[in-house]
Amino acid sequence: MFAAFDIALIGESLPELARGLIITLQLTVLTVLGGLVLSVPLGILRNSPNRLIRGPIWAYTYFFRGTPMLIQLFLIYYGLAQFKAVRGSGLWPFLREGYWCCLLAFTLNTVAYTVEIIAGAIRNVPLADLEAARAIGMSKAMVMRRITLPIALRIFFPAYTNEVVFILQSTSLASLVTVLDLTGVARVIIARTFSPYELFITTGLIYLALTYLTLALFRRFEAWLYKHQRGHMAHGLEDVALR
Repeated sequence: MFAAFDIALIGESLPELARGLIITLQLTVLTVLGGLVLSVPLGILRNSPNRLIRGPIWAYTYFFRGTPMLIQLFLIYYGLAQFKAVRGSGLWPFLREGYWCCLLAFTLNTVAYTVEIIAGAIRNVPLADLEAARAIGMSKAMVMRRITLPIALRIFFPAYTNEVVFILQSTSLASLVTVLDLTGVARVIIARTFSPYELFITTGLIYLALTYLTLALFRRFEAWLYKHQRGHMAHGLEDVALR
């Protein structure tokens, strides 16, 4: 079986796969950045005591977390084109392109998950810390900025690491709507060479390497973040001891 493994084909395919890899990384990075920008305010509002505010956010997250991402992608790429209002709008030059439809679908999906992660992290902030902040006269905005969000970040970060890995791996769906990402390029080469074994193994190993690199980067950032916070805690203890 391994004697038939075409190493030369893999070497010849690497430049094309590298071009697809660039698209995969673009989709991943833009989805993560766009998702974070939208998720933070929505995650805060998700815990609002006002049902008129948290209700629509809950419905949005419930829909996008409860349906397959592939269906969401197809609804955006194929479904929106059925409406004349969409085809006649200024958004049509973007929505007729698979790349932008993928970016929209991936972002809407990750926002739904990230909002719930953020909201859950905020709900798990120790009540004693919040009461202490209010007792010294902090306003609601100051409590949110200086107490709630920093503590919630430590709770949020490990779970969000898994979400980023999920986004990275889900970008392979882009190949189903004509986007030549890493998986899309691999499929094109397979159609030309009839060698799925070599190409899919190579593509899988590239995704595996990307996943490992993503986890390593997040671990380093998390270690730096905790070290920074431990430094502040140490200074705080020294101040208390001096008093």
